[in-house]
Amino acid sequence: MGDASYHLRRCSAALPRGWCCSFGGTPQSPEHRSLSAASGGGGGGARKLPPKSPSLPSFHSSPSSKLAGLIDPRRILSPGRVSPIYPDGSPAVAFGVTLEEDATPREQAQSVPFVAVREEQEEEGLGWDLKLCLQGRDGRIVVMELDSTVLCESSAFFAAMAPPEATVGGGSKRIEVDGVENVEAFKDTVELMFEPDPMRWFIRAGVSRAIGVLEISSSIMFDRGIKSCLEYIEAVPWNESEEEKLKNLVARCTFDEAVSKDVLARLQPQCQSSSAEFTVQLIQSVTGSTNTGARKEMQSLVNGLLSKSSVYQKDLSGLNKGSLYQICCSCLNSLVEHFKEDLTIGHEFQTISHSKPMIERVSKQTENLNWLFDILVNNDMAEEFVELWAKQEDLITMHEQASAMFRYELSRISSNVFIALGKGKVQCPSGLRSQLFYGWFRPMLMDFGWLQRCSKGLDMRMLEENLGQALLTLPLQQQQSLFEEWFQCFASRGTECPNLSRAFQVWWRRSFVRSSVESRR
Repeated sequence: MGDASYHLRRCSAALPRGWCCSFGGTPQSPEHRSLSAASGGGGGGARKLPPKSPSLPSFHSSPSSKLAGLIDPRRILSPGRVSPIYPDGSPAVAFGVTLEEDATPREQAQSVPFVAVREEQEEEGLGWDLKLCLQGRDGRIVVMELDSTVLCESSAFFAAMAPPEATVGGGSKRIEVDGVENVEAFKDTVELMFEPDPMRWFIRAGVSRAIGVLEISSSIMFDRGIKSCLEYIEAVPWNESEEEKLKNLVARCTFDEAVSKDVLARLQPQCQSSSAEFTVQLIQSVTGSTNTGARKEMQSLVNGLLSKSSVYQKDLSGLNKGSLYQICCSCLNSLVEHFKEDLTIGHEFQTISHSKPMIERVSKQTENLNWLFDILVNNDMAEEFVELWAKQEDLITMHEQASAMFRYELSRISSNVFIALGKGKVQCPSGLRSQLFYGWFRPMLMDFGWLQRCSKGLDMRMLEENLGQALLTLPLQQQQSLFEEWFQCFASRGTECPNLSRAFQVWWRRSFVRSSVESRR
């Protein structure tokens, strides 16, 4: 554009450069009109813009304009008063407010002070030959005094609207744009046309304003502004609100692919794998983690992503059930191998041959399986896990021979399965429930004391209650044999055994009291 592409008026030495006042609604009272008329004649007052001429061009004279969605059919009734100019480096901008006659009561209007706006010194050859009047849908008016050459060279929209002969006042042209949705963004866009360093302007403005400028630039065909906006937006971080605004804009507007491809790459997923496949990869990475603290942190992260109330989880049907059960089987196989190793090789050798002791390796796999079971329960896919756990005959056999220091970890898995059954979160056939109890009920009675001492977050009262509830779902004859086993254990071990008294009483009433009453009838 060159150094002489636009100029700023000189402010009087009596006032500081830039803004010298601000005001709200200007009342249309005779006193104020006389004040502005009196001050307009001298060199130190504000110049009032003349009323709009029907012959002057406006947006509505350009049917091919891309601003059809931004313009209101209402016209400007009067241009309002003019506010001070900006400092050096940006075009002069004037603000005004148009009010209907008698919109404010006379007494109320007199109470609103009118502040003097600016003092100017006219100078020949400044290059300001056009007034751009923007009126927002909220009634706000912005008047900008500009160099028409720069404006028309920057925007094809303004080049089509610029009047060749129509003038206002001292020979300056005039363009009016009515019904603007975002007056501030429109003003920013025009300022950007005169900005020698757009990136510095964007750094001061921020992403949100840059998105507004991008929308206006697209509407008025300001190609250089579009390119500058996209370059800045692509290079900086966005918050979620800004990202949503940008997605909505991209959906409504079409940008040149060569210019917008980098921004679109940040907005549109480019990976070929689905979220379900990627989730399985994350879960597999967690179960394979060797750092306990990091594993727990990653488990919490994945739980948040998979939560039904999470803002990130929109489609709960995306989890790959088959892949999750493959991970479960892998963890179970590792658990079986650890127990076999403990029984066949011996504790001393395994401590030397592995960097981590047996108790830590077993604990890791049981933690993985409990976490996977929770994910399956939350996504209504846990029935197969119950079957998988009920058929672990090798682990059930090795449980009695293994050290009590880590064998209770197996009962920790059983605890979560029994709790889910007792709460009704998992529905399994009667035969499968019976197989589960006949396999893992006795190990639970043996390990309950260890679970109390090393609960690791397990709610023991909840375990007792739901273990009894799950037991009551079996046929009455099977309940009797299991309650007999529990009664003998509880009588000898006391608190080292789960307290199933309430469930036992329910079974007793169902088996003997009710049947006795019915037989009498």
